[in-house]
Amino acid sequence: MDFDLILQIITIIGIDIILGGDNAIVIALASRKLPEDKRHKAIVIGTGLAIIVRILLTIVVVLLLQIPYLQLIGAIFLIWIAIQLLIHNEDETTHIKGGKTLFEAIRTIVLADLVMGFDNVIAIAGAAHGEIWLVITGLLISVPIIIWGSKIILHCIERFPTLVYVGAGILAYTASKMIIHEKQLHPYFESNPTFETLIPFILIITVLSFGGIGNIFAKA
Repeated sequence: MDFDLILQIITIIGIDIILGGDNAIVIALASRKLPEDKRHKAIVIGTGLAIIVRILLTIVVVLLLQIPYLQLIGAIFLIWIAIQLLIHNEDETTHIKGGKTLFEAIRTIVLADLVMGFDNVIAIAGAAHGEIWLVITGLLISVPIIIWGSKIILHCIERFPTLVYVGAGILAYTASKMIIHEKQLHPYFESNPTFETLIPFILIITVLSFGGIGNIFAKA
């Protein structure tokens, strides 16, 4: 298998795990008021529908990124997400209310995943570079990891805060690839191949620096 292909899959899985750690908490909170027999059903149906919606939305974004300069715009947005990942500490899951019926729980899981997963969609669409099957493969691999290993993932992130910086670095790398794949910028990169090589390193260093400085000020 091609090394670049393996790297793309690993990147997509890494993005989903880093940005999707809260999704499992959403599932737990949304179904916590249900009886035990309905809770499992809500988790299975809600998660299944959420995956389908996520895949469809990501495919739409992948197709939209073919429009001139949208790769560049998406990359800029992804850089902002990466920096916010380092300095934004508000827990979105505190606003999730548990559903009293099976339908309410499923609806909450799907809607919350849709709202909270927007950054995932942009990042994964950028990392896939138009390969829709990569989107589906990455999600099918990473979602079960998030659901069943969420507590371990969240515990590791809390115990080893540097993992968040790894996640931000992955997003910055993805943003750099989106910029490089922007067709409107190809003439510039062809005449400046050195910059094309350096841009991933420049963006990673920039994101980690701004995020680190912002995090210091946020805690001050």
